[in-house]
Amino acid sequence: MTHELAPLPYAHDALEPSIDTQTMQIHHGKHHAAYVANLNKALESAPDLQSLSAEELLKNIAKVPDGIRQAVINNGGGHYNHTLFWSIMGPNAGGAPGGELGDALASAFGSFDGFKEKINNAGMTRFGSGWAWLVFDKDGKLAVLSTANQDSPIMSGQKAVLGVDVWEHAYYLKYQNRRADYLNAWWNVVNWAAVADRFAKLK
Repeated sequence: MTHELAPLPYAHDALEPSIDTQTMQIHHGKHHAAYVANLNKALESAPDLQSLSAEELLKNIAKVPDGIRQAVINNGGGHYNHTLFWSIMGPNAGGAPGGELGDALASAFGSFDGFKEKINNAGMTRFGSGWAWLVFDKDGKLAVLSTANQDSPIMSGQKAVLGVDVWEHAYYLKYQNRRADYLNAWWNVVNWAAVADRFAKLK
């Protein structure tokens, strides 16, 4: 199976003004595309792994040969993480989740605002490049954490419900070094219906 870059589920300008058109064009069309191309290249030497999805590769990362393992983490992680990222954003989004997801976040983090604060803090305190995540941990409890580079929480047996990219390429054209401003604006484009759907499937 050749890994492919799926089109964005919305137009490049759909997340304006929170995330600008040029950033979306470069982030999806250049950065994500490069992860896909490099993942395929890394797997050329491991034909028995070529039928696995990025998710399956990451969940079974210990079985990937040493010689290509880091390339699969970097590029398979980049592919999986970004695919999730695009899927949980959208136009006319933001606000706060209701229903079972809203109740679960309030129960786990005290309030929705408490949850946002934890995600923002995870994103702000990640030195260099990485991600902030809402996951189900190995005990099935909701937790917030961050990972470096394109490392994915699914490599350690956790289930990724929501992730926010804090690599500079995700925000630098519009926000320069103001990562906090980007994180605050990002909440305006979270598609809570999509997050709730992931939550229901993963719990």
